[in-house]
Amino acid sequence: MFKSVFAKYITAFMVIIIVSFAMLIAIISAVVNNYSVNAKADLVSQSAHTAAAYIEEKMRHAGVSGDFTEFNAMHEADLSLMMQAVASTSEDFTILLTDNSGNILSYNDQSSQTVNVNATIPKSVMDEINNGQEVSQLDFLEGVFSEKHMIYAVPVLTADDYVCGTVMVCTTSVKLDNLLELMIKTIAMASLWIMLAALIAVYFITERVIRPLREMNKAVKCFAAGDFSARVPVRGKDEIARLAVAVNDMAQSLDNLEKMRNTFIGNVSHDLRTPMTTISGFIDGILDGAIPPEKHEYYLGVIATEVRRLSRLVATLLDVARLQAGDRKFTMQPFDICEMARQILISFEQKIDAKRLDVEFECDEENMFANADRDAIYQILYNICDNAVKFSCEGGRLSLTLRNTKDKKVHIRVFNEGIGIPPADLPFIFERFYKSDKSRGLDKSGVGLGMFIAKTIIDAHHEKIWVESEYQKNCAFQFTLAKVDPPAGHNHLPEIEVYHGK
Repeated sequence: MFKSVFAKYITAFMVIIIVSFAMLIAIISAVVNNYSVNAKADLVSQSAHTAAAYIEEKMRHAGVSGDFTEFNAMHEADLSLMMQAVASTSEDFTILLTDNSGNILSYNDQSSQTVNVNATIPKSVMDEINNGQEVSQLDFLEGVFSEKHMIYAVPVLTADDYVCGTVMVCTTSVKLDNLLELMIKTIAMASLWIMLAALIAVYFITERVIRPLREMNKAVKCFAAGDFSARVPVRGKDEIARLAVAVNDMAQSLDNLEKMRNTFIGNVSHDLRTPMTTISGFIDGILDGAIPPEKHEYYLGVIATEVRRLSRLVATLLDVARLQAGDRKFTMQPFDICEMARQILISFEQKIDAKRLDVEFECDEENMFANADRDAIYQILYNICDNAVKFSCEGGRLSLTLRNTKDKKVHIRVFNEGIGIPPADLPFIFERFYKSDKSRGLDKSGVGLGMFIAKTIIDAHHEKIWVESEYQKNCAFQFTLAKVDPPAGHNHLPEIEVYHGK
């Protein structure tokens, strides 16, 4: 029944309001009833004591020593006036005068109750009174009244403290029924108005909360359908607004990923189609005799080059698949990162010479050992250096620096002067399928996976990799590795002379 969040909010709020006001009514009723009973008990007690004191004083002046029945008969008019005066303090008082045997001698009834004057007060009550005790109870006087009364009985004493009679003040109404009824009606009306106001307030508040969720739901359905252009309007700065911002950021990331995926598919298609077309064309030329035999060796060499290019591309794709699946295992062992850097730099000698680059190599120590997977780090550093050479400007500076850090790390930095990376592209350099050189003018063979692979490998080593760049000026890729002491028995290798020049 209550499927929507809106209905659940409204229902829960209304239940809380109703239960709260019900508890409020119950508490107020209990407090008022308790106050009413205590106040009525005090009034009944005072009235009984006032009547008893009047009778005792009257008996002393009249010289009556013990016969309360005779006294009542002689002063019936005075006692009637007294009882009438006492009973007038409340419209539901009944005053009884009895002898010490429990017989009713006279009474004054302000209530609508019928008093059975022929009845006798129960012996249990009279025994307490005859012992000089006052009696206060809420009970029936069997045979006297037809319903429950609050009774307060005070013995009438003679001058020598002999109990000669009793004054009983009785009342039927110990609760302020009219006041309670008025209060309950007032609270009920107030509750209805408050519930109405709360319902209106909750409706608008809940609608304000639910509306962004509905918009997010629509946007997510668009994402599921492949449309990443949908956005959620952001209103305010609360948790819902932050969630909307997160959904929009996710949409932007998905949109960028989709664009990169499409670019990647285009690049891979191009990189597969070009060598395959070349291979197919040259093989067909050899087979049908279009290429003379003396040229076979040359064109077979071209075919071998293209096959190796295809092999590298497939190996890269397989490497990404293994990394994402977590199937690639890393063997952590100490190795000389400085020596590796020298060898990689030397391997680019021809490309460096072709671009007349000014090369700098700096290392804090002749040999610095890092604890990592050697092959994986070689792959990363080679790829970064390859990019640095590829994107360096003619005659620019290329530097490879290895430093010790305070937290026992080796900091590797590859810097080149060249076109740099546009600021808009910097956040996405390590994303899958991302290529800064979208025109393929400088990077004709890359598919946008090198830096993603580097980031994944460095993350697996629990280290950091980052890039800094000034567009149209320079670029610096940097990463860290855990530094360790040289293995036992290690002999320092002689420093290799590195190519410098333009």
